[in-house]
Amino acid sequence: MTARTSFESLESLLANYPDRAARPVQTGPRGHMQIENLVATAPGRQLPILKTLNADFPAGDIIAIIGPSGSGKSTLARALVGIWPHRQGRVLLDGEPIENWDRSDLGAHIGYLPQDIELLEGSIAENIARFGDVDPEKVINAAKSTGIHDMILRFPNGYDTQMGVAGGMLSGGQRQRIGLARAVYGSPALVVLDEPNANLDDAGEAALVDTLGKLKSQGKTVFLITHRTNIIGAVDRILLLVDGQIRLYGSRSQVLAALQPTVAQPSPSATAPQPA
Repeated sequence: MTARTSFESLESLLANYPDRAARPVQTGPRGHMQIENLVATAPGRQLPILKTLNADFPAGDIIAIIGPSGSGKSTLARALVGIWPHRQGRVLLDGEPIENWDRSDLGAHIGYLPQDIELLEGSIAENIARFGDVDPEKVINAAKSTGIHDMILRFPNGYDTQMGVAGGMLSGGQRQRIGLARAVYGSPALVVLDEPNANLDDAGEAALVDTLGKLKSQGKTVFLITHRTNIIGAVDRILLLVDGQIRLYGSRSQVLAALQPTVAQPSPSATAPQPA
């Protein structure tokens, strides 16, 4: 009797809550990003960090986000990849709000290098592969694209070297390049790099420029947050963020021209003929 009663209760429950329509499987994103009336806040902060931002970022472009410290660049980076919880407005990926994408599927299509790089306990290969299924070919391709493959091979255990061992032997720049390899692992459609050249020497900077070129040739959308202007030549567009607001946004040539100081014109008295 108890079993029959339980079965009838289950039937009633299923009747009241019918099966939901299966969600269509989404194809991988192309990387077209838009922000609409984006406002970002933080608990305990009176004023918003980002103040009603609107911009369209075509797929396949490399966009530099520049601006003074405290202008909200890292907050914008986190909003773009959908991990800033305190926001209003919309972040759209291929026209779809980023929160509507299945996060378990979307993760493989986004590469993110945070400003504070954390390499976790495990092997170098596992760190590059984001602790998912390690695909040796993808790991090596990511390492080669960032110029650290030969460095890794010099470790006694190569890619199997544990970070607990390697960590003490890595410079800040080498750690940053492993983090960059992790960001580009699997050839994601959208790559967001927060100060990727902060600790790089000239060789590392050259490797980063080469990586950006490869991502560009593959049609990837890349956001590059940087204080260092020597890498600006590798980008298509520049967004200048000041005090949480977009001050300038356009092609690299347009923004650089707008940032040039106005050449002072000589006063009429300086050019007028002087009496003999």
